Amino acid sequence: MHDEPARHLPPVGDHPDERHFPGLRRRGFLAATGAASLGAFALTGCGGGDDTAEGGGGGAPRRGGRLRAAFAGGGASETLDPHLANLFADAARAKALYDKLADYGADLSARPRLAEKWEPNKTLDRWRITLRRATFHDGRPVTAKDVLHSYRRIADPKKAFRAKASLEPIDLDASRATGDRGIEFVLKRPTAEFPNVLAAFGAYIVPEDATDFDKKPIGSGPFRFVSFAPGRSAVFRRNEDYWDGAPHLDELEFVVANEESARVNALLGGQVEYAHELHPTTARAHEGKGQITIVRLRGSDMQGFAMKTDRPPFDDKRVRRAFFLIADREELLDGALSGAGVIGNDLFGKGYEYYASGLPQREQDLDRARALLKAAGAEKLKVTLDTSSVAAGFTESASIFRDQAAKAGVTIDVKMGSKDSYWSDILDGGTLCSYRSGAMPIEAHISQRLLTDSTTNATKWHHKDFDALYQRAQSTRDKSERAAVYERMQRRLYSEGGFLVWGFADWILGTARDVRGVESKAPANTLDWARFDKVWLA
Repeated sequence: MHDEPARHLPPVGDHPDERHFPGLRRRGFLAATGAASLGAFALTGCGGGDDTAEGGGGGAPRRGGRLRAAFAGGGASETLDPHLANLFADAARAKALYDKLADYGADLSARPRLAEKWEPNKTLDRWRITLRRATFHDGRPVTAKDVLHSYRRIADPKKAFRAKASLEPIDLDASRATGDRGIEFVLKRPTAEFPNVLAAFGAYIVPEDATDFDKKPIGSGPFRFVSFAPGRSAVFRRNEDYWDGAPHLDELEFVVANEESARVNALLGGQVEYAHELHPTTARAHEGKGQITIVRLRGSDMQGFAMKTDRPPFDDKRVRRAFFLIADREELLDGALSGAGVIGNDLFGKGYEYYASGLPQREQDLDRARALLKAAGAEKLKVTLDTSSVAAGFTESASIFRDQAAKAGVTIDVKMGSKDSYWSDILDGGTLCSYRSGAMPIEAHISQRLLTDSTTNATKWHHKDFDALYQRAQSTRDKSERAAVYERMQRRLYSEGGFLVWGFADWILGTARDVRGVESKAPANTLDWARFDKVWLA
């Protein structure tokens, strides 16, 4: 998400997986390990093996059918308001119903969507956008007024919409429509990478009179609304008039299954055709076995711990540095993720543009960690680590890190949190927590997570001089000079930031053997991730 939610999500009243998939829990892990009978799993026109994940098998796309996709959900307070999208399930539903002006390609560069083109002036403080010809589901054209309304809604100072920090460079009072399909965005300062703003997570375009998002949502996306039961399911139907071509599927249904075992069992039992976020051990058990297709989105999931830098004990940067040195990253990767990924270096975005790859790889140094803790007066430190089974590897990495910390004289109490409310609980509460993030450009990660006014600032990193460096990077026209500013910012985060990034995990999906068109080179949160308008049933 993306990653995950900033809003409060109360617990679901009864067990979601039993409610939507009767009998799954009785089968338990027999099905999850492939030992259960697959008599109920009807394979239609199966062809190929795991190479079909990208649409390489099964011939030409086939029209028709309903695809059922299982995601972890957010409980009874889920919404289809795209500006509140925080969970991966929220983002997938929003993508089906709505469009953004741009979105991120597999290489994390901005690709045109509703914006047909964009052109800056010489000083990079005004950008002209030309909209493509597209219509909302009720037949009205998408206009500049809709775009400006959507952005002004997101920027409402009384709200905490996810994309607010990303849209901050825009002077929305001065920006104007230059015609039905033309917009001039006036910026508060020169911004060289403005297209990334247009692609920001959650920056969806809604009609200017949109109000009832959960009962009658109207977007311009590839699917139209049919029904929505928060915390349970959502059903959408093909939009025949979609500007990018009508989807192959007749219908798309999102079903909620918070337990990974329930998503796997539903996939094996033929109750869904797509299961989001599988554990590496599940992938290893089924890969190449022919029952289901495993799709690995390489290195697209940042894994780590978030330290709150505004409160004891992590308001002392010596304690944060000690924790960087406590981590044995190889052990965390192997133990929590079965080695399915690469180790991290306490910075987001490994392999992405502007990543500070020249910094030395940090390794465990318990002697140095003890010395730093002693200097900080925290020799017998006790701290609570909030975690949850909400994400693959969280509980395992928490236990491993607890044992690593004990070797440095630190006592960690691992506290299990609710899957339904974990992300909102840890955003402001606690001092240390398990954390992850999907893919986005490094500048987007900074704007949404590390600026003083960022709405999802989980480490409470509040530094005006850091904010100023970000604005300077945004305003720097020369790419090499801009890279130097981003490297300076990352050097500071590497030295004293609040994110202990120990790894980058493969994002793992599972599909039925008859599913085609699932892109395997699209990191989570990018354009082609969860893009069901390009998927078909063979």
